[in-house]
Amino acid sequence: MYNDELTLIGQTLELDDVGNQIPVETRTTVLCKKETAGRNEFYNAAAAGLRAEYVFVIHGYEYNGEALLEFADTRYKVIRTYQTDFEEIELTVERVIGDG
Repeated sequence: MYNDELTLIGQTLELDDVGNQIPVETRTTVLCKKETAGRNEFYNAAAAGLRAEYVFVIHGYEYNGEALLEFADTRYKVIRTYQTDFEEIELTVERVIGDG
């Protein structure tokens, strides 16, 4: 069951007044199911130098390749996606430290 909300954060580049490219965030709030990263997921990520924290399950049609998301006022980076079936996708994430 999708009991939680997360915000997918995408980025587009826009030009400022002098022609510099500036990243602009686009935010989309979606319903999700939060799961703790499993033992295998955690250790496989750690072997690659990553720290898998959660797995969020969302509707596949709502995901457009966003690299960042926000959940409970904390920003996370998507480190792995897995299409479970036609309708759902799993996003494995790690916490963003600093400006991320």
